Amino acid sequence: MFTGLIEEVGSVVTFAPAKDAWSLQLAAKLVPSDVAVGDSVAVNGCCLTVTRFDAGHLGFDLLEETRRLTNFSELKPGSAVNLERSLKPESRLGGHFVSGHIDALGRVEIFEARGKDHYLRVASPAGSGRYLVSKGSIAIDGISLTVAEVSGDSFAVWLIPHTLAATNLREKKTGSAVNLEFDLLAKYVEKLTAGRSA
Repeated sequence: MFTGLIEEVGSVVTFAPAKDAWSLQLAAKLVPSDVAVGDSVAVNGCCLTVTRFDAGHLGFDLLEETRRLTNFSELKPGSAVNLERSLKPESRLGGHFVSGHIDALGRVEIFEARGKDHYLRVASPAGSGRYLVSKGSIAIDGISLTVAEVSGDSFAVWLIPHTLAATNLREKKTGSAVNLEFDLLAKYVEKLTAGRSA
């Protein structure tokens, strides 16, 4: 479980097929200082298991399905990735509950400065608008954000300068892929109400 508060932006060193899986190696400073093999780390919002690490690097093994269903398919050496270690019981919950399970791949429609803030509009897959509500929560590349507008299957958020400085969103542009995790509450409500109508 995660909070959606990014601890560090790392960078891709290598991402390539290996014998049994895709091998992802990241350069990072903070996160490797307090992890162990087997720990969970959210990388662009996707929960991955640490399989190796040293003072300046993290290593993960990924399934082909993970690569295919996330924006990892667009990663290359030097790509910036958002990193967050899993939530500890004594941690403050400053964002919202984020599971690290990516629901969908979105595409940036509009990303522009409007005054001192930035406006980001994302198109999500057909039918996913049912999980979006104004003032509700959304995780974009693992970042806990508040939905400002909803129009069908598209939604918008506002970004303060700190969010751009502390995450990989500063590298996004129109057409960029972003990992989306919808609010857990919305998914549970849908499941429960579907069961009642059946």
